[in-house]
Amino acid sequence: MKKFLITLGILLAIILAVLIAYLYRPVATKPVQADGEPVDMVLIGGGIMSATLGTYLAELEPTWKIQMYERLDKVAQESSFAFHNAGTGHSGFMEMNYTAEQPDGSIAIERAERTASQFEVSKQFWSHQVKVGALGDPKSFTNPVPHIAFVWGDSVDFLKRRHAAMITSPLFSDMVYTEDQSEIAKWAPLTMQGRDPNQKVAATRMDLGTDMNYGAITTQLVEHLTKQPNFELALQSEVTGISRNKDGTWTVSVKNLGNGIETHTKTKRVFIGAGGAAIKLLQMTGLPESKYYAGFPVGGLFLITDKPEIVEQHTAKVYGRAELGAPPMSVPHIDTRYVNGKKYVLFGPFATYSNKFLKNGSQTDLLASATKDNALPMAAVGLENLDLVKYLVSQVVLSDEDKLAELRKYYPDAKWEDWTEDQGGQRVQIIKKLPNEPAKLQFGTEIFVSEDASVSALLGASPGASTSPNMMLELLNKAFPEEVAGKWNAQILQIIPSFGQDLSKDAALLDRVRTETSRTLGLVYTPKNGAANAQPANKQEAAQETAEQEAALKPAA
Repeated sequence: MKKFLITLGILLAIILAVLIAYLYRPVATKPVQADGEPVDMVLIGGGIMSATLGTYLAELEPTWKIQMYERLDKVAQESSFAFHNAGTGHSGFMEMNYTAEQPDGSIAIERAERTASQFEVSKQFWSHQVKVGALGDPKSFTNPVPHIAFVWGDSVDFLKRRHAAMITSPLFSDMVYTEDQSEIAKWAPLTMQGRDPNQKVAATRMDLGTDMNYGAITTQLVEHLTKQPNFELALQSEVTGISRNKDGTWTVSVKNLGNGIETHTKTKRVFIGAGGAAIKLLQMTGLPESKYYAGFPVGGLFLITDKPEIVEQHTAKVYGRAELGAPPMSVPHIDTRYVNGKKYVLFGPFATYSNKFLKNGSQTDLLASATKDNALPMAAVGLENLDLVKYLVSQVVLSDEDKLAELRKYYPDAKWEDWTEDQGGQRVQIIKKLPNEPAKLQFGTEIFVSEDASVSALLGASPGASTSPNMMLELLNKAFPEEVAGKWNAQILQIIPSFGQDLSKDAALLDRVRTETSRTLGLVYTPKNGAANAQPANKQEAAQETAEQEAALKPAA
């Protein structure tokens, strides 16, 4: 027994020594000097963030040389891919986790207002891109789909108070509330089929809601960029290093996955828009700020159906309320989805776990991101979030019967054989440990800009793609404050007419913005008096627009 304990002790000591040696390994890229003139910006990742930032820069600085690298053989194949996300145009209309209940019973709507304002920026950006030809037919990437918040039982009182608080804001003044099952059945028939007629239910509805295909947006923006003389796209190109040069520029080392050849690009600036891989890439830079971050990967599984008798009845995104104690990522919803002209209904998400930071990544991603600087914060966050760990475990072991039971809370007559399972994209939540502060697990997104503004990145997950134009505008403001306030300002106002103004406080401006973007993108919005100058030009056009809006919202027979 004594000999066994000694052997075990030696083995544990060896494992500990190996672990310590691994955590103390160098993670920053060794300096590599690239020759030639530097390009102005390297965009790492072919998702919606890089596509959006590249589109801004191509318009604001058309002479800049921009290089985009994507490790897969197409852009928009990770989180931006249509079936890897719920396609929600996050506007705070139905996301009840954006409106927290306060200890005194009041409902805080500030986060919902912030999210709604950001999505208004997104719509302005996309409208502008349609007008200049960077995006094609709006129906190829967006469709009007009402956003509905739906609850039952004890949550009815919460929703009623939420509605009362939200309609005080111009952003949500059109929100409608009901506790009438027959009315909800008109809005979202599936939710009432087979439901107990005596069950207490409630719902709110915003007709201005949207279903988005972020993969289509990304693909179209990148296609337009490739037609510009100063933009280059390299596919099947994996970034293997990012190192600082003596002159303050950066060298980005890239391996061609097709032929194995490694090349080096000298650049003035680097943007890391590589989804979950952003943390590992940021570590390559050796920047002191990169030590603050670690990642916690979480996946999502959806149930999807294209059965005609189901999808024809459902034209809405219906969000529920997360169970008590469940994390924000667990909010269930049953959604209309339009992908490549075909209509689907999606339900989920059910959380899944993988050590990968990308769906097309490696099971070693989590371990590869661990360093002496973030290992303890990662462990501390795990211990402090045991409820989250317990939730993830419970989700991973759900049976088909369990999943069907969850679906039936929103669609009581649902049958398992009508649905297929589809693994969504991989998300990496941020673990952040600032000096002299405890480590924190963050469920949102964060814009990273280095002290000298030469390296920037987008970290985190939801609401992500939905607010990408606003986030990239914020990034520009952080990285190029003088340009944004000076020579770029007039053009930014052409792209985003509300730039610099608070839409939650200016009802007239909000009305004008929504009227213009809704007409350009084909969304459902009834202008207020403040947008009279943006009304249809004649009665015939007005009647046609009204008919189109009504048809868009009416479920098929």
